[in-house]
Amino acid sequence: MTAQDEYLRLASADNFRDVAGTGYATTDGGKLRTGVFYRSNDLRLTDVDLTTLQGIGLRAIIDLRSPTEIALHPDPEIPGVAGLHFDAIGIPIERISGLTGADEARTLMTEVYRSFVVEAHSREAFGGVLRQLATGGPQLFHCAQGKDRTGWVAALLLHIAGVDDPTIESDYLLTNAQTAASRARVEAEIEKHAGAAAVAIYEPTLIVDVAYLDAAWAAVVEQYGDRAAYLRDGLGLDDEVIATLRQLLRAS
Repeated sequence: MTAQDEYLRLASADNFRDVAGTGYATTDGGKLRTGVFYRSNDLRLTDVDLTTLQGIGLRAIIDLRSPTEIALHPDPEIPGVAGLHFDAIGIPIERISGLTGADEARTLMTEVYRSFVVEAHSREAFGGVLRQLATGGPQLFHCAQGKDRTGWVAALLLHIAGVDDPTIESDYLLTNAQTAASRARVEAEIEKHAGAAAVAIYEPTLIVDVAYLDAAWAAVVEQYGDRAAYLRDGLGLDDEVIATLRQLLRAS
C-alpha cells in the first residue's frame, strides 16, 4: 500500500486491518511491509466495501470459522480470489450459553487460547493457514470476530517477522478499539434479552485480553519448550516456510 492507504478500513468489517500495521519495526532495526497479509472479522460487506476489497488484489480469502459459522454468513465470492477454509477451534457456543459469571468467562477464554496450542485440530488448521500464506500475498484471513483465532495467526506472523512482544500485544489489543461500536451493539442486544447483569458475564468473551494471549504463549512453552519448536513440531512448518513468511512480511 502507499502511505495514504496505510489506514485502509472497511466500514462493514470494523476489525479489518493490515497485519503489518503501518509498517511495524522489528527487533533488528528492520520494518514490515504493508499490503501483504490482511486480517478481519467476518465479511458481511456493503457493496462499497466489497469493491474496496476487490481493489487490493487479493489472491485468497482464508476462513478460520467452523462449518456452522460459515453456513450462517458465507464469505462473498470474488472473481479470481480463492476461498479457502481451515477450521480452527473457536469459542464453544454451548459453553458461552452456560456461563454464570465473568471469572468463569475468563477461564473459558484462557482454555480457548490454550487449545490453539494443545489441540491437534487447531494445530493442523493454523499450520495449514501459515503454509498457505507462505505462497505469497496479498491474502486475507479471518474468523467471526477477528479477535481470537485471527489474533493468534497474526501474533504468530508478527513473531516470525521479528516484531517484539510489546508490539505484538499492542497490535492484538487494537481489536478492542476497532470493534468498540459493533461490540456496543452486541452488548445492547444482550442487555435487551438477558438483562444488564448478563453483559458483565459475557464481556470477557467479547474482548481480547493480554492474559488470553499469554495463556497461549505459556502453553507453547509447556508443550514445546519454545516458539521455534511449536512452529516446527506443533504446526509442522519447515525452515523454508518460516523463511518465506519472514521474507514476505519484511520490507527491510
